[in-house]
Amino acid sequence: MEFQNLSNEISLAKKAAKKCGTLLIKNKSEFNLRLNSNSKDTKLKADIESEDLIKTIITEKSSFPILAEESGKSNDDLGDTFWVIDPLDGTANYNRNIPICCISIGLVKDMKPILGVIYDFNNDDMYVGDTYNKKSAMNDQTIKVSNITNKEDGILITGLPHDSDYSEQTLNNMIDDMQKWQKIRMMGSAAMAACYVASGKAETYKEDGIFLWDIAAGAAIVNAAGGLASITNIQADYRVNAKFTNNIIE
Repeated sequence: MEFQNLSNEISLAKKAAKKCGTLLIKNKSEFNLRLNSNSKDTKLKADIESEDLIKTIITEKSSFPILAEESGKSNDDLGDTFWVIDPLDGTANYNRNIPICCISIGLVKDMKPILGVIYDFNNDDMYVGDTYNKKSAMNDQTIKVSNITNKEDGILITGLPHDSDYSEQTLNNMIDDMQKWQKIRMMGSAAMAACYVASGKAETYKEDGIFLWDIAAGAAIVNAAGGLASITNIQADYRVNAKFTNNIIE
């Protein structure tokens, strides 16, 4: 399908994100019930309830398939254009009352994110990226990536997925790169990290072994803000390597 514009899809994603954010705040005590006790990958009732509501709202107006963190979807079912949903990115933060978490809704065409909506419900900030119009905004105000040109003055945001490769060589390479930056941040939310790059608060976010639903919306927002979002090494389970930059620092 060829899009003339993404206005209908943006409105639909914003509606779903806003309603879910309200739901997650209103029902925090009830939704903070942990559903898995032995895994490092925290799953709460909040994840399930938020995903169900998003899917209900989107399917009322859109026929595109949905790839969602909790329910998944097989490769054969998705086609060339599909929604990618993380109903609560930063679940562990939400669980521990750390206010760095959000709702992430992206639209992907030919495995390239073309639209992103991320709702930081703790601060009532709505980020939108429209790659067709090359426009990114927070609360309808245009955002752009930073113009910092070197790592020595820049901020790197990264993460350490619990089941990734942490061999001695991998860790040494990671430390070597980190030492080149002015500051390093680990936030616990890939989607919020992308928003920080898109709005010029950081220069680079990178993480290997992250899932597509964690970063699809953020990739669209970064690209539309003038940055460069690279998604590589896509696996059958939608695990990917992500690197988002201000398109100046490599």
